[in-house]
Amino acid sequence: MKLYVVSGLGAAFKVLEKIKFPPNLEVVFIEWLIPEPNEDFHHYVERMAEKVDDSEPFALLGYSFGGLIVQEIDKIKPAEKVVILGSIKSDKEKSRLIKFGEISKIPRFLPQKLFNVKSATVYSFARQLVDPKNPKLLDYLQVTDPYYLKWGIQKVSDWKFEENPKVIQILGSKDIVFPLKYSKPDYVIENGTHLFPATKPRQVSKILAEIFQPKTEKPES
Repeated sequence: MKLYVVSGLGAAFKVLEKIKFPPNLEVVFIEWLIPEPNEDFHHYVERMAEKVDDSEPFALLGYSFGGLIVQEIDKIKPAEKVVILGSIKSDKEKSRLIKFGEISKIPRFLPQKLFNVKSATVYSFARQLVDPKNPKLLDYLQVTDPYYLKWGIQKVSDWKFEENPKVIQILGSKDIVFPLKYSKPDYVIENGTHLFPATKPRQVSKILAEIFQPKTEKPES
């Protein structure tokens, strides 16, 4: 079965490369697309979903913002399983900071230059959120276009979604972006920051092996 994977906002597959995916899965990484000017979120999701072949059973896995995307893709092309890492299952799980952004609409009015992660100030703030002790944040970013990053943060703030019981959630106990206290995840990575797929790959690999364990056929009576 194919497992379609969407990484975090602007993130490359590098953040997930240490994870040992179950051998019974064929991993297909979906690259981020740059949103078109004034593109509707649903239309963007449809474009991302074009990479998914739903003529056969498949599963979805998303990290961070990618977790929101795969849940939206599942509404268009239903998957056998949906797994999210360091992400949320509904808008009710948003942190106070993200809810403030939603209510105030501040991300929409901030100048685009503030989303330049190569700026020392912006980079320092991003590190404090994602993983203060990890100096390699930029190594994990593939798309650093300020327009795209601002668009993505706006979409996280604006996201509305009813929880889908099919979704399997894995969160880090020390995640600041999506704090554990606002969610009831299926699995918790102890001492895991928002970068836990890169820093705690063994634990993640073990959980994925459990989730995607092949079903054993019952012997005929």
